[in-house]
Amino acid sequence: MIYVKPRKSLGQHFLTDKNIALKIVGSLTLEHYDQILEIGPGTGVLSENLLALKGHEIKFVEIDKTSVDYLNENFPGIRDKVLTGDALQIDLSRIFNGPFAIIGNFPYNISSQLFFKILEIRQQVIEVVCMLQKEVAERIASPPGSRDYGILSVFLQAFYNIEYLFTVPPQVFYPPPRVQSAVIRLRRNERKSLPCDERLFLKIVKSAFNQRRKVLRNSLHDFFSRDQQDEIFRKRPEQLSVDDFIRLVRMVAEQNGV
Repeated sequence: MIYVKPRKSLGQHFLTDKNIALKIVGSLTLEHYDQILEIGPGTGVLSENLLALKGHEIKFVEIDKTSVDYLNENFPGIRDKVLTGDALQIDLSRIFNGPFAIIGNFPYNISSQLFFKILEIRQQVIEVVCMLQKEVAERIASPPGSRDYGILSVFLQAFYNIEYLFTVPPQVFYPPPRVQSAVIRLRRNERKSLPCDERLFLKIVKSAFNQRRKVLRNSLHDFFSRDQQDEIFRKRPEQLSVDDFIRLVRMVAEQNGV
């Protein structure tokens, strides 16, 4: 019998509560896609419910070889569906043809990196249901004006509608993490691309939030002169919506005659 020992280096905290696992899988809408990728199945607590879904093709990405062996031993239906490797290194866009959903208990130490990777293939990934650190979940789901609203909030909300679904306590994991967790759902919105230079959009958002206590007149002086009169420059970054940041990018382009 194979035993999977949680590895601290991989940020592994295995969910042990099957009711919560069922609730997480039940948070998938299963609308407009018939392919699902689980990232980091671990001991298969979500996988068991995913494999029971009818009419959907399920695949899995797992970095831990011991977990892969455990899954193959305990879930016969999973064989030939597990890709062994790092989700940050694998080209996720090549796993399926067409749209798919992503689900998983994201390791806390790589959750932000995973979201940036998902953004790169946002035309394919039309839904994400994931569990991650509560603080990060709140940040991603926070609207403009909230103190939790930040860089990741803007980038993800540009392309996804985000819902904070429920909180998960530490005691339902082995080993228990030192923080609370939460489950969120991201559903692709109607915006196929930004109506502005996307690279400049990323630069401006990062520059603004890297000095989030400053008003934009001071934090964005590399892009604009300090004598800007538009009211938007008297605001701090957390007060701006995605559309406001798009307007800033267009202002830079107009200023430079692009």
